[in-house]
Amino acid sequence: MMKFIPYLWIFIMVGVSTTSVAQTEINATKVLEKPYHPEADAQAEIDSLLAIAKKEGKRLVIQAGGNWCIWCLRFNTYIQEEKEIAKLLADNFLYYHLNFSKENKNEAVFNRYAPEGGKLGYPFFIILDEKGQVLGIKDSGSLEAGKGYDKAKVLALFNAYKQ
Repeated sequence: MMKFIPYLWIFIMVGVSTTSVAQTEINATKVLEKPYHPEADAQAEIDSLLAIAKKEGKRLVIQAGGNWCIWCLRFNTYIQEEKEIAKLLADNFLYYHLNFSKENKNEAVFNRYAPEGGKLGYPFFIILDEKGQVLGIKDSGSLEAGKGYDKAKVLALFNAYKQ
C-alpha cells in the first residue's frame, strides 16, 4: 500500500490541474463572446440603429474589429462587466460591432466612416451622431492598461461624446 501512495498523489494532482485548465478554457469561451457578424449587412444595420438613435436622442458607437481579435473581445466583455461604463453606454449610446475579417472586410462602410481607421489597429471606435455624421474616431491602444483597459480613460472617451 505504501508504494502506491506516491502514484496516488500524482494521479490526484493531474486530475486537479486538468480540471482547472478545462474550467479556465470553458470560462474564457463563455466570457469572451463573439459579437462580430461577418454575414451581416453592416450599412443596413447601422442605418437602422441611427433611426433608433434619432428617436431616443442617443449617439452610435461603432466598435471596429473582428472575432479574431483578442483585444476586441476583451473590450466587449470589459464594457459589459464594468457597471459604470455599461450604464453610461446604455443611457447615451447605441453600440454596434463592425466586422473586419477575411470573410467580410466591409470596405464600403469603413471608407464611408473611417477611411484611415485601419491604420489605428483593432479595435477602434467610430462615434456617430444621430444623423450619421462622424464625431470622432479613437484607437483602443490609448485605453489599455496591462492586459485590460483603464476605466478612467474609457469613461473619459465615452463621456466626451455623450449628448
